[in-house]
Amino acid sequence: MKTIDVNDFKITSKIKLNEQPSSYPLDATKENLKEALQFVSKKLGKLQNTMYAHDKYAVLVCIQGMDTSGKDSLIREVFKNFNARGVISHSFKVPTDLELGHDYLWRHYIALPERGKFAIFNRTHYENVLVTRVHPNYILNEKIPSVNSIDDINDEFWDKRFEQINNFEKHIAENGTIIFKFYLNLSKDEQRNRLLRRLNKKEKHWKFSPDDLKERALWDKYQECYEDAINRTSKPHAPWYNIPANDKATARYIVAKIMYDTLSKYTDIQEPELDDKVKANLDEYIKQLNNE
Repeated sequence: MKTIDVNDFKITSKIKLNEQPSSYPLDATKENLKEALQFVSKKLGKLQNTMYAHDKYAVLVCIQGMDTSGKDSLIREVFKNFNARGVISHSFKVPTDLELGHDYLWRHYIALPERGKFAIFNRTHYENVLVTRVHPNYILNEKIPSVNSIDDINDEFWDKRFEQINNFEKHIAENGTIIFKFYLNLSKDEQRNRLLRRLNKKEKHWKFSPDDLKERALWDKYQECYEDAINRTSKPHAPWYNIPANDKATARYIVAKIMYDTLSKYTDIQEPELDDKVKANLDEYIKQLNNE
């Protein structure tokens, strides 16, 4: 099985999205990939326990991708060996009335992980420069004082929003949150195949909506917006990773490996030592329990 390098997927300079791979051969069978993912996932789970005890870093995992790119199943498979107390997944859908009563980042701020924990954003704050850019009329629901019509949603508006998102990520990174941003890069042909599977298998009908086809018709516009968002916001403290997503098993393994290899470099993450006084009395504590 091919060894992967984190840097092969990290976005460190401006890219053309249509030149980024949606497939990545690892020279492995499905069983090999399943075993490799299980191995890395267990090591991630063990590392998460150490981070929970260390209680100084939080980890934010952002997952974006077109419909059917495999976000839900990736989260299920990559994080299934985590202790439930240390990880939570948030799926951000259409903003509620309560959320629209605040600025657009509010619902993301309140979902951020506390120290020692992981939070997974399934769709993220980037929806505010993706779906809203494709459908700018959605911005009017935010009731922003300076935006009274579609005409007010101009290039300057988007420049400010990107600046706000960059500042948001810089702030949390400087205060101890390690950020991963994964773009699940699915080809248009593979999306078609996955939508057809949903329609052809009765047990998958619940996943399908006619709106999926309406959004698919806007594929090129979405790709343009993703490319701009990635180029504007892939920073050293909050990098984007292009994850080839045409094969789900490959995508899951690459995501898990990137996280483990990156977090393993934080050599200061260690389980805390017992207080010297407590350590000096360990035999006494053991004796007390054995004599009960």
